[in-house]
Amino acid sequence: MQNLQIQLPDTINIDAQEIQMLLASKLYEKGVLSVDQAAQMAGFSIRAFMELLGRYQVSVRR
Repeated sequence: MQNLQIQLPDTINIDAQEIQMLLASKLYEKGVLSVDQAAQMAGFSIRAFMELLGRYQVSVRR
């Protein structure tokens, strides 16, 4: 897996896990990643990832 370093302003209060989930869910939504790949990227099981997608307004079905 590739590593990516992002610099955010100190005024933004978001943790790395949230950023990973945001990016993984968006890449899944766009069809760039499979659900397996997106779950792994976000650091969750497939089931947990699929349950969390609703919080990010991403449909499990594409």
